[in-house]
Amino acid sequence: MWPYPKILAHRGGGTLAPENTLAGLRRGMEAGFRAIEFDVMLARDGVPVVLHDPELGRTVAGSGSVAEIDAPALAARDAGAWFAPEFAGEPVPLFAEFAQYCKAHGVWMNIEIKPVPGHDARTGTVVARLAAALFADDLAAGRVERAPLLSSFSEAALEAARHAAPALPRAWLTASLPRDWARRARALDVVAIHTDHKRLTAAQAAAVKAAGFGLFCYTVNTPARARELFGWGVDGLCTDRIDLIGPAFN
Repeated sequence: MWPYPKILAHRGGGTLAPENTLAGLRRGMEAGFRAIEFDVMLARDGVPVVLHDPELGRTVAGSGSVAEIDAPALAARDAGAWFAPEFAGEPVPLFAEFAQYCKAHGVWMNIEIKPVPGHDARTGTVVARLAAALFADDLAAGRVERAPLLSSFSEAALEAARHAAPALPRAWLTASLPRDWARRARALDVVAIHTDHKRLTAAQAAAVKAAGFGLFCYTVNTPARARELFGWGVDGLCTDRIDLIGPAFN
């Protein structure tokens, strides 16, 4: 059974605000969303930040690797001007502050652990420990559905997260299902498989569900495709088009 929301705002505000920012999160909340997918990686000082790209330049002003810049310096960079002038000066959020904001406002989190290359295990460990500490009361009381779902393409990061915070649920991200998907998912001890909807077939969806895993798709931006996927048995999805696929979409 999938105990989580069915529709998540991709990176906060989808196409309506700069991704992975508090402005994006607030825009998603204004649209009624109380569930979000976002990305986390480590800065040079080991502090996790909410960011998708390991190199600056696309959404954050400047150049260089995130792994070579300390978190305070990253937080001082502009992560909003690329999107629109009214978002100029929007900072790169620190993960701890971003997650606390989500918890305080009842926003459920799918946290994608997205390590800078070569920092997989360390990133998985740090993110899992912080998330588990923030939701320690819920985890102790068995309210696992309130805790974040950690997901990653990095199997090393997922393994590290499992060792650091075994009570936190995890999901394996894979662009397409390999032949040995069931074996690898069980070895990782994940509760769900997350995959690109464009490469998923109805038969694969049925097989994943029959194997007992939750099934989540990224990034679905048309209502017709969302309806088709739910018809296949897909449990949840994230979308950039939060203006077309709302939190109550069915």
